[in-house]
Amino acid sequence: MPPSLFISHGSPMLALQPGASGPALARLSAELPRPQAIVVVSAHWESDELLVGSAAQPATWHDFGGFPAELYAVRYPAPGSPHLAEQVRQLLAAAELPARLDEQRPLDHGTWVPLSLMYPEADVPVVQLSLPSRHGPALQERVGRALRSLREQGVLLIGSGSITHNLGELDWRAGPEVIEPWAGEFRDWMVAKLQAGDTAALLDYRRQAPHARRSHPSEEHLLPLYFARGAGDAVRIEHSGFTYGALGMDIYSFA
Repeated sequence: MPPSLFISHGSPMLALQPGASGPALARLSAELPRPQAIVVVSAHWESDELLVGSAAQPATWHDFGGFPAELYAVRYPAPGSPHLAEQVRQLLAAAELPARLDEQRPLDHGTWVPLSLMYPEADVPVVQLSLPSRHGPALQERVGRALRSLREQGVLLIGSGSITHNLGELDWRAGPEVIEPWAGEFRDWMVAKLQAGDTAALLDYRRQAPHARRSHPSEEHLLPLYFARGAGDAVRIEHSGFTYGALGMDIYSFA
């Protein structure tokens, strides 16, 4: 049975310049049992309500601007799974989390960028689930718990965001050895609370964690972590690092 995963997806350029994350994602996918399908909560599909992407062949969405032309040429033509999307909807409904199917939603870069490094053949069906970010981390833990039984069917559950995400304070010239102290302190606090299983502190991270608002001026890139945690149990650090001084690139699994 696959664990659930939290992946820090970084810049969209990760698809072309994978750095240290690319080999870590490739190693992880090689170690995991081949999934029957993948369900992803991405930081880049914020919504007011829960929506489940149900397209049979979701398009690749280049939901960003100002990058090189070769990045916009990248396609990730993984099939969707309307059947799995309906199963996700039913599991959420059973947990008193009503959701609607969305037949039009393409795959945003929070989904296709990391998957292009994990499953480059794009031959595993992918279903994306929206992120009602204004409801905070508690909802995401509930969503993860509601869907964790899918792991028993060989479905890989992924939350895709970033362990730190303040684009206004990045140093675009910094090498991977540079870590801003405030970003490192926030990341270390999160890891300690995850390893301790301290749910109360994690749900209250906005008040308790050091530099929480500086590390996440808005919550959408951290919330997928709570989805992955809700869908699994014990945490394991699969990869740790920073790019541009303050953009956390950690990858965690929850067995």
